[in-house]
Amino acid sequence: MTSSTSEELLGSQEPRIAVVPDFAWTEADDAAFLASSYGLTPDPWQMVVLEAWLARRSDGKYAASRCGLSVPRQNGKNGTIEVRELYGMVALGEKFLHSAHEVKTARKAFLRLASFFENPRKFPELAAMVADIRKTNGQEAIILTNGGSVEFVARSRGSGRGFTVDVLVLDEAQELTDEMLEAMVPAISSAPLGNPQRIFTGTPPGPNANGEAFTRVRDDSGKSRRLAWHEWSVEGRPDIRDPRVWALANPSLGIRLDVETVEDELGDLSPDGFLRERLGRWATKTDDQVIPAPWWDATRVEPADALRDGVVSFALDMAPDRSSITISACRRPLEGDGPRHVELVRHELTDSIGTAWAIDWLAERWPDTAAVVIDGYSPAVTLVPDLLKRKVRVTVTKTADMVKACGMFFDAVRDGRITHIAQPGLDAALADAKRRFVGDGGGWVWDRRTPEADLSPLVSSTLALYGSLTTKRNPARKTKVVLM
Repeated sequence: MTSSTSEELLGSQEPRIAVVPDFAWTEADDAAFLASSYGLTPDPWQMVVLEAWLARRSDGKYAASRCGLSVPRQNGKNGTIEVRELYGMVALGEKFLHSAHEVKTARKAFLRLASFFENPRKFPELAAMVADIRKTNGQEAIILTNGGSVEFVARSRGSGRGFTVDVLVLDEAQELTDEMLEAMVPAISSAPLGNPQRIFTGTPPGPNANGEAFTRVRDDSGKSRRLAWHEWSVEGRPDIRDPRVWALANPSLGIRLDVETVEDELGDLSPDGFLRERLGRWATKTDDQVIPAPWWDATRVEPADALRDGVVSFALDMAPDRSSITISACRRPLEGDGPRHVELVRHELTDSIGTAWAIDWLAERWPDTAAVVIDGYSPAVTLVPDLLKRKVRVTVTKTADMVKACGMFFDAVRDGRITHIAQPGLDAALADAKRRFVGDGGGWVWDRRTPEADLSPLVSSTLALYGSLTTKRNPARKTKVVLM
């Protein structure tokens, strides 16, 4: 890259993806005029976004009740939000709830917006509108005499409760969990002006981010008639060293984002990190696979080579709608410390065969079985009493056990300490599986809410391995176990 290229390089003002509902008119120009009067002048790309956020239908309602913006950091996302909030408060009398992932981010947003209302010498009209400015940490708010307001919160499981607002701003949406969103959305259910709007802004979720909600908004773009989505990004795997690629994903490059800064980031970040954080690339389905396909493929063996003599553990799982039952097995070698073999051994539809067969099947094999495992949150847990009546000792896992089981399964595949044969049900479940983070320690479990596939084959295989690794029971006879 030559210096002349650096000097001439400017970011693209048009997003790679733009989905905007039909509208009759927009107040974007009015918002830009107001903000510019106080020194906050939108860039052309910000005007593209504001046009959709402030677009109206012929009945006066917002054309987009949900708005999403995905743009790499340091491009001016926060300035776009400020224009929207400033105009909404001052001109429309709207009430906002502005949420961010962290307290410090929410406070920075408050301080930036408050600066417009705390300078009577420079902005006397805005200062005259102030009814109250609350600066208590965690309770920051700007309240105007016309009824407009903005309250700032850091997100938590219950941070949105107790608010009634017109517009919900969800910044840092790549860290927005469903649980947090569910706590906040009711805040606009009874919007005072009867015209609610949700605005999601952020960057593509990273591999350890809780970005389910933001991802779902993106997936809905083009499907929902009241959703606006703007995205500055690249697709595929372009040459990350090409400044022209940087310009496509960073609208403020060469304006407020310095080219040399991006060059420095290129040296600091991993290629995947640079693609995500600076080039706005969203992970594809393959990228997002919890257990990478190459790992899974590397542990596949032919049926003739699968371990058949060994101590067996079983796990049973049931689809969330109770439509099917899956039993998986994990066998460990009789001698030595070779890989354990995981296999899906029965998968039956309950509408045609019921559930009693599973109890009979496991009870028949129990004398030669090391463990039978069922997750305590699985619908299959209702079968435990009948299994106990048949003298089958069942290990019922709790959430902490499931976190441990998923970690064991992940590590075993990664390290080649497990084998499996090609089985469409298990392969499909693993390809579609998503993780659900538990607590703040980084632990996760398989997300049973994944709509793309029935995860029971994967859940039962994970628990079968867990049973094999944790059981202390030694079956009376160490013989070949006939599974089918």
